Amino acid sequence: MTVNSRRKLMKTIDAERVKAAIAAAELRTSGEIRVSVARFFWGSVRRAAERAFARLGMAATKDRNGIMFFIVPARKKFVVLGDEGIHARVGQEFWDSLARLMSERFRKGEFTEGLVEAIGEAGRQLAAHFPYDAAVDVNELADDVDFGGR
Repeated sequence: MTVNSRRKLMKTIDAERVKAAIAAAELRTSGEIRVSVARFFWGSVRRAAERAFARLGMAATKDRNGIMFFIVPARKKFVVLGDEGIHARVGQEFWDSLARLMSERFRKGEFTEGLVEAIGEAGRQLAAHFPYDAAVDVNELADDVDFGGR
């Protein structure tokens, strides 16, 4: 299945299942995970992802350990961004492996499954480097899928 628009992707992605995957992953880590689905735009997908990262407050986390999945259905592209705290711990190979995992699932039209699987893997890495501490951890960012930005 090809999804060319944000509206179609909104109907294709089970936002509640993605939100539940984010919440479950964040129960194991102080890290934060967000998913943002952008409308069509001209220009660099990477720069748009960086703007969305800032707009969603991803760099405002205490340990700089946020991860954002930025999807542009009209361009059939996505970017996975991690803040400096997590990137310093996992390196580029981790981001490449998440991108491969998502690409394989997205090619099959398995958008929710690709996101859920990638979120789970991101949560495992975050938990390994930034474990959850019930005494001090709070959910710093919303778990909802952001369908508004670019």
